[in-house]
Amino acid sequence: MGKQELVEYVAAKAGLTKADAARALDATLEGITSGLKKEGKVALVGFGTFSSKKRAAREGINPLTKAAIKIPAKNVASFKAGSKLKDAIN
Repeated sequence: MGKQELVEYVAAKAGLTKADAARALDATLEGITSGLKKEGKVALVGFGTFSSKKRAAREGINPLTKAAIKIPAKNVASFKAGSKLKDAIN
């Protein structure tokens, strides 16, 4: 399911226009992003937990030239599914 399909689903399920559903989805995604930046974690009980994790710097290999390259440290987003989500997809 892509973003547009999700917007259409939310609009139909919540009785909103597609434009309102798109704004609501965008606001939700911005809220999750903001929460990860500020606190490093966003928990939606039953659905899951988004968290920000620090990935250490490491050495890699360029597959084309086989030369060693340095990959810098960075923060990455991760998601752990909650119990209700796990039960719903099984």
